[in-house]
Amino acid sequence: MGRHSLPDDYEAEGHRDGPPPRRRRTVAIATILVLAVAAGTAVAAQGGLLSFSESCEGSTVRLSMATSPDIAPAMRAIADKARADEVRSDGRCLDVDVVARDSYKVADALATGGKPVDYQVWLPDSDLWLDRAKGVGDGLPITPSDSVASSPVALGMVPSASEQLGWPEKTYSWAELVASAMRSDEVRLGAADPVRSATGLLATAGIGASSDKQGGDSDTRVAETAKVLAQRMSDSDAQVLETLAHDSPGAADGNPKRNQAVLVSEQAAFTHNAEATGGGKLDLFYPKDGTPLLNYPYTLVNEPKLSTHEARAALRFMPLLNDPGSRAILTRHGFRPVDGTAEDTVVASAGGRAPQPYATSAAEAPSARALQETLGMWTITVQSARLTTVVDASGSMATLVPGRSQSRINVTKASLIQALGQFTANDEIGLWEFATTLDGEKDYRELMPARRLGDPAKGGGTHREKLSAAFAGLQPVPGGATGLYDTTLASYTAAQSLYVKGKFNALVILTDGSNQDSHGISRSALIDRLKQLADPQRPVPIIAIAVGPDADRDEVSAIAKVTGGGYEVSDPAEIQAVILQAIMTAGQNGRASQE
Repeated sequence: MGRHSLPDDYEAEGHRDGPPPRRRRTVAIATILVLAVAAGTAVAAQGGLLSFSESCEGSTVRLSMATSPDIAPAMRAIADKARADEVRSDGRCLDVDVVARDSYKVADALATGGKPVDYQVWLPDSDLWLDRAKGVGDGLPITPSDSVASSPVALGMVPSASEQLGWPEKTYSWAELVASAMRSDEVRLGAADPVRSATGLLATAGIGASSDKQGGDSDTRVAETAKVLAQRMSDSDAQVLETLAHDSPGAADGNPKRNQAVLVSEQAAFTHNAEATGGGKLDLFYPKDGTPLLNYPYTLVNEPKLSTHEARAALRFMPLLNDPGSRAILTRHGFRPVDGTAEDTVVASAGGRAPQPYATSAAEAPSARALQETLGMWTITVQSARLTTVVDASGSMATLVPGRSQSRINVTKASLIQALGQFTANDEIGLWEFATTLDGEKDYRELMPARRLGDPAKGGGTHREKLSAAFAGLQPVPGGATGLYDTTLASYTAAQSLYVKGKFNALVILTDGSNQDSHGISRSALIDRLKQLADPQRPVPIIAIAVGPDADRDEVSAIAKVTGGGYEVSDPAEIQAVILQAIMTAGQNGRASQE
């Protein structure tokens, strides 16, 4: 995941300390800006944004800006000020309409590109949504630029709970803080769904990274934390704040549905405290190993389709967000500057107090891969899975992986065994293998049916242990070709017929080639049949993974897209991360279809 640059005027003043830049402006943004200045009026040449006293009637350029709900009030105030000051773009008055929309919903809409959007600018609360918005195929293009504000992620507690944990004097790492809160019988911890909330996802990733530093079985600790958070999960940041108990006399602080602690951004705590009274206010813990930042990247939507006036107006509005007047508005709404510098008035109002390390440099932003693995872990931990794994056993799987002394099948087996460790005892996983004429006239055979990993197996041990041994025993069939189409149809039909309600059902197919069975079903017939079988009420997405340079990516994508989406890796060692990413994405699509 890229990182945004600091505003040009900030760098020019020689401020080089603090966290690294968040994201460089894209070439497209820079090019448009240069062209706009070169071709613009004298007003544009003087800086792009100036106030005029004459009437704006008949000379207005209108923009719609979709923003994260938390920053929408501040953006409206800035847009209203620009409108009142008759700020202009190329001689036209700037009229920006701000609409509040959840970042995950905008990201999903952009990724699918199913219908036109009614906004030209998007301001999500985190750049993590940018990768999600890019989708895997038909999405609308986005052009990210600099961030306009920031807010650290912290843990807020009602006063009675924070006192138990020694606030504000005692400081904790992320792992220590969450573990201490979970050990207390008097503290119930709530969070927003990491699939829908950047705050929830960044906090969960921070907890995981902190647990890794502690050593030992960090995966188990993180999975246990995820289970606890899932039991008290809310759909959004606003909803998680509504679950807070109140310390005031007569309040139902003993209500088991109420939380005493929540994962929350500093800005959300600021807004909450401004409206709360007495014991309803929050105290904030800032983990000593650094807090991730929400960073609000300014993003153009479908820029090639914008009119010249819209594109120039969007680029005129962007620098306005960092002028002194706008910065004052953002501060009044509880936001920090882009570089994350602590504003004492904001911190105090949000519930922070020394010696809590609220001015500590922001934690390193998690990589895109780390976020994918966190989401995959969350999905398979919180929602039990039922997977059928179908592995290519054709002769080409004996080919050595470039740069390694291992074959494709051996690296694939090792990755599958490693991925198996991420699943819980309640997850159900089975195994098929395929080549051509592997079992009589059939190209496939079932090696192990999908059963609970924790169930006892015949001859002793558990299903997990037997499945791990089956993975380890996979071998290429000498001379075997790739019977992909017949295998896909048979395994999909079987997985759908054995669908288990309440679990995440999916079919995972790994292949290093293209279909080579000329006597079986054709690709077009397979896709038509999958379309007929697909049932939104019983979703079984195909997670098709093309392994190695010889795999036909178009073929894999065409097959998987009918039910979920395709993924590819050139190195089989990456299979574990791709499976987690695919489960998260397909699982979310499945959840959306049931809402």
